[in-house]
Amino acid sequence: MTNQDSPIVFVVDDDRRVREALSRLIGSAGLAVTTFATAGEFLAYEKPDAPACLILDLQLPGVSGLELQQQLTEADAPPIVFLTGHGDVPSTVRAMKAGAVEFLLKPVGDQELLRAIAAAVELDREARRKRSELEGLRERYALLTPREREVLPFVIAGLANKMAAGDLGIAENTIAVHRGQIMRKMGSRSVAELVRMADKLGISPADPLR
Repeated sequence: MTNQDSPIVFVVDDDRRVREALSRLIGSAGLAVTTFATAGEFLAYEKPDAPACLILDLQLPGVSGLELQQQLTEADAPPIVFLTGHGDVPSTVRAMKAGAVEFLLKPVGDQELLRAIAAAVELDREARRKRSELEGLRERYALLTPREREVLPFVIAGLANKMAAGDLGIAENTIAVHRGQIMRKMGSRSVAELVRMADKLGISPADPLR
C-alpha cells in the first residue's frame, strides 16, 4: 500500500517474466509497483488513493489492452503507457487518440520507460489536483442560497449592484449584502478570483442585454 503523496505504478502484462523485470526496474526507481496478468485482475483490484500510472500490454487474454483503455476512458483512471511487442500503426494511433501518454515497443530502454512513467505520474498528479480543486469549489458553491446563486452571474459580469437589482427585482443594498456573502462563502479575495472560480464551475456571466 501507499499514501496519497507516494505514486504507484500498475503493470498489466500476461508474461510473468516481463512483470517481474518491470517490477524490479520500477522498484529500483523508488516507486511502488503492483502487477497483474489480466485486465480483469486490474479492474478488480482496489486502487489506493495516490498518484499512479498504468503500464499496459496490447495483447492480453480476454480483454485486450485497447479494450481496457476504452473501459477506463470515463473513469478517473491513471494515465496509460502502452508497452508491447506487437505494436502496429493502427493500434498506436488508436491508443494515442484515446489519450495514452506513450506507446513503447519491447524491448525498451530502462531510462526511456522510466521517463514515460515519470511523465504519466506527473499528469495524474495534476489531474488529481484539478479534481480536488473542483470538488472544493462545488462544496463552497453548495453553501450559497438560491438568491445568491442568482446574484453570482451579475457579480462575475462586473455589473453594478443597481443593474443587478433592477434585473432581479430586489433592493440595491440587498444585492450588496448578497455580493459580500458570495465572496465570503466562496473564499474569494477579489472579483477576478471569483470569475475564475465560476468559470471552473461552468457558470457564465449574466448578459444585461438579454
